[in-house]
Amino acid sequence: MIIIGEKINGSIPAVAEAIANRDSELIKERARIQAAAGATFIDCCASVPEDQEVETLKWMIDCIQEVTDVPISVDSPSAKVLAEAYKFCNKPGLFNSVSGEGDKIDIIFPILAQPENKEWEVIALLSDDTGIPKSAADRLRVFDKIMAKAKEYNIAPKRIHIDPLVEMLCTSEDGIAMNEEVISEVRRQYPRIHITAAVSNISFNLPVRKLVNWGFVVLAMKAGLDSAILDPTNRDMLGLIYATEALLGMDDYCMEYIGAYREGRIGPLKK
Repeated sequence: MIIIGEKINGSIPAVAEAIANRDSELIKERARIQAAAGATFIDCCASVPEDQEVETLKWMIDCIQEVTDVPISVDSPSAKVLAEAYKFCNKPGLFNSVSGEGDKIDIIFPILAQPENKEWEVIALLSDDTGIPKSAADRLRVFDKIMAKAKEYNIAPKRIHIDPLVEMLCTSEDGIAMNEEVISEVRRQYPRIHITAAVSNISFNLPVRKLVNWGFVVLAMKAGLDSAILDPTNRDMLGLIYATEALLGMDDYCMEYIGAYREGRIGPLKK
């Protein structure tokens, strides 16, 4: 599983305070612990007004890169901000994100197409100018348009993380059936593409959220999810992921599961 660490985000009150006070130690510590937990990427989101975003992201990225060389997921709703902020990264990472909305793809995909950026990857949301589609068929139509653009710019599927846009379970009439349909069809069409999700979105406004998050991860991985935005320091969640990979036949002789246990990255469930 590709783990995109979510703990450096200005929407988190402690991180927002650190950004306001330019408290580099809090940013560095959160980078350290996510790297030590095995994050594949460390997400970096400022959540400040757009006219402050590039400068703020530069400061945050510099803090992260002082303590780890784990690739950075540069996170902003503005494609223009992403097009500037990614330049501060010392190594290829992840653009988070584009969608079918406006000209976002036509700003970011040409950057990905440049030979010097061939190792950069991108999250693509299945939304467009109409918002978040309500049906699987409509989300898959957005997906088709995104992949047509990827072909136009010669962006290989393996560099793309499709986000089907998981919404709150408590407002859903059919559980995650639509997400399962979208994930399964995307995986069927493009076996080498990545499929990601912000795991905690599923459990908003529900009690004991971790139980809902756990159930979602198992079902989504069965459908084809192979990337997730979550807290990599949550050993319970990581243990569940390693166990699910083993159960799905993705971990020969459970060696990854056993290795994660021996290294202390997973352990007994919290009481």
